[in-house]
Amino acid sequence: MKSFRSLLILVLCLGLVLGVAQMSFAQKYPTPSQYSTIADYKKATGKDIRSFNEAPMFTELVKQGKLPSVEKRLPSEPLVIMPVEEIGKYGGDWRTAILGMTDDAWLDRTISHEGLVRVAPDLNTVVPNLAKSWRVTDEGKTFTFYLRKGVKWSDGEPFTADDIMFWYEDIFLNKELTPTFPSWLTIDNQPVKVEKVDDYTVRFKFTQPNGLFLQTLATTKGLKLIVPKHYLKQFHPKYTPKEKLDAMVKEEKLTNWFSLFGNKNEWYLNPEIPVIFAWRPTNVLGSGPRFICERNPYYWKIDPAGNQLPYLDRVVFDMVENAEVALMKALNGELDMHVRHFNTMQNYTVLAENREKGGYRFFTVKPSGMNTTIVAFNLNQKDPVLRKIFNEKKFRFAMSLAINRKEMIDLLFLGMGEPWQNSPVKDSPFYHERLAKAYTEYDPVRANKLLDEIGLKRGPDGYRLRPDGKPLSVTIEVVSTKTDQVDACELIKKYWEAVGVKTAIKTEDRSLFYTRKVTSETEVTVWNGDGGIEVLLDPRWYFPYSHESNYAPLWQLWYNTGGKSGEEPPAEVKKQMQLYDEIKKATSFAKQKLLMKQILDIDANNLYVIGISTVPPSYGIVKNNFRNVPEETLGSSLYSDPFPTNTCQYFKK
Repeated sequence: MKSFRSLLILVLCLGLVLGVAQMSFAQKYPTPSQYSTIADYKKATGKDIRSFNEAPMFTELVKQGKLPSVEKRLPSEPLVIMPVEEIGKYGGDWRTAILGMTDDAWLDRTISHEGLVRVAPDLNTVVPNLAKSWRVTDEGKTFTFYLRKGVKWSDGEPFTADDIMFWYEDIFLNKELTPTFPSWLTIDNQPVKVEKVDDYTVRFKFTQPNGLFLQTLATTKGLKLIVPKHYLKQFHPKYTPKEKLDAMVKEEKLTNWFSLFGNKNEWYLNPEIPVIFAWRPTNVLGSGPRFICERNPYYWKIDPAGNQLPYLDRVVFDMVENAEVALMKALNGELDMHVRHFNTMQNYTVLAENREKGGYRFFTVKPSGMNTTIVAFNLNQKDPVLRKIFNEKKFRFAMSLAINRKEMIDLLFLGMGEPWQNSPVKDSPFYHERLAKAYTEYDPVRANKLLDEIGLKRGPDGYRLRPDGKPLSVTIEVVSTKTDQVDACELIKKYWEAVGVKTAIKTEDRSLFYTRKVTSETEVTVWNGDGGIEVLLDPRWYFPYSHESNYAPLWQLWYNTGGKSGEEPPAEVKKQMQLYDEIKKATSFAKQKLLMKQILDIDANNLYVIGISTVPPSYGIVKNNFRNVPEETLGSSLYSDPFPTNTCQYFKK
């Protein structure tokens, strides 16, 4: 851990660097960032787009008759993307990095976040994408989407309503592929009904109003609906004879058809699957030192000059072992644009010192999270004694009071933060001051008193004992690549042991972490405090909403299966679930806000999870010749930042 002298030097350096960083020649994002059709663009600007251009790598293929002309490849109504700085130039690679197979979220963030709708760079406005428009009727129960005519998959086959219906009829309604309906596609445990109106119109119908459907459709959850029927049906028993399917399953060394189907439907594991993205895979992620995606000749977006996007020929992901290797690549100028894993406060100074040598600049990432670190005791712990302790709210109050948040903020985040629990941020309409500040003061005397009150006596060694006489010890599990959180765990261990609770830290890779938390094997976990802005869409830390609610894996399972699996939660938690179900049906924001306050009131009374600090601004790095990257972006895992900035319009100058 850095000394305070080193910290002071770091703070001064950061202040100087930030002052220089404001001189970056990247631009703010244009408003609007896109027009749904050329007609919309013409109406708004008075300008027309009458001809189209293509990348030089396709021109020769067109001449040879191996590829249709760009006019035939584009849809009749292409989406018009407005560049951040200027019309770009064709060619070049986007060099980036990926930390192994479990870092697949970076693929959504760079390439694959293409749904029916998406969000604008403000992460608030839902805008057209594969659907050029939509209509909400029947008091919020019915959503009709009008697809963009002439959009094609990367193999040239048309994208139509049949692809959406394949997802609905053959994936969503298939019990082997979808054992449990996703909660966002149900109301009162009744699943959505989807119908084809015509080749380019689909209708989603709910039994009750769904006030969160459209916004949720724009998140990563909405990506599941976009699948190529013409390709995937060969792996589905409805379309392929059993003996043929069994042979394919055997050849792939799998045990059932739905595992085969799942593998074939993962585009980064199967370069043969047609995609709808700006770049298509050329190899399997993990099959070599690089995962390479090349330009899609049938991509359906253009710029105002009629240039078919993307500008860049390829996106090249270097497979790296850890964040330190990615950092070295950044320092050496080997990454064109990156905003993941190594962009910590501790690394800012060394990155700033190497900017000229590495030929890169910084851009700011405004966080959407509400907390740097959420500490979650597993309230569904399998050990009955630990479970009883963890479910005693005085224990959680004590463990929160034992933490010196001010010291943590100074050491880990350069003093940039405020002691905070799992409350929405101050700028949010859902801000809840009582929850935000509950038990955030550093008060080890009071913490010890509470632990004494609940009968956790100290043993001869000074550490506390469980009610059964065994030593009380807890293990915090944390993902090894999250270096800030690993450092946070070291401090938390010190604070907790100071009040007599023996603490161990277990670092592990992301896949093991997820397996253990979902199966309720963990005692304590540490993760990001998501949901600071997208409160209604990602309430994982406000009630047991999803498998990301690390503190109650079995309660969330009960909620998401309609009581068929998991464990029934206590009355107050069930009340939170009922309130959220009412939020989903509410079409008035005022009513949604009132209902959410009641959920947060219950949190403030119980402190189901423990937070540390508000989230300071983050940053990314981008090469000086890598253009059309805005100087400020909004961070969000739900919306796959930086994808909302239209990565297809990045280019090399």
